[in-house]
Amino acid sequence: MSVIIEKETEFKVDFDLEGLIRQIADKCLEHEKCPYEAWVSVTFTDNEGIREINREHRNIDKATDVLSFPMLEYEKAGDFSFLERDEKILCEYFEPDTGELMLGDIVISVERAEEQAEEYGHSIKREIGFLLAHSMFHLLGYDHMEAEEREDMEKRQREVLNSLGITRI
Repeated sequence: MSVIIEKETEFKVDFDLEGLIRQIADKCLEHEKCPYEAWVSVTFTDNEGIREINREHRNIDKATDVLSFPMLEYEKAGDFSFLERDEKILCEYFEPDTGELMLGDIVISVERAEEQAEEYGHSIKREIGFLLAHSMFHLLGYDHMEAEEREDMEKRQREVLNSLGITRI
């Protein structure tokens, strides 16, 4: 698993941030039985930075906690079988130098994550972990537009985080 981490804002945490990202990303891929090594980019920014990205890409002029930019269009969430059907797809979605499946980009507002951690009464590690798992499932084709989709995605997030001991309490 390759993880590209960019920090557009200064912040300090009392845990291994890169280790957390890798652990959660790997567990999400394992949960979905992804047969490939994968690549993901994670950018940490502040509320103003994520507001600008949200405005530019979604025409929503406000800060949010996390944005996900999947590289793949799944026929069915978490189903990677479509990747084997077409040589063109293989060239388009796999990093040429490493052969890793390029999942996409995650952008997290550390400022908003800190606010939410305080609001929900848990650690910044748990909040960043939750946002990473949430975004990873978006990169794996899941969404939460409908109640049933939301419940399914929340269940998957909970299973991953609980398996890693990253709980709300």
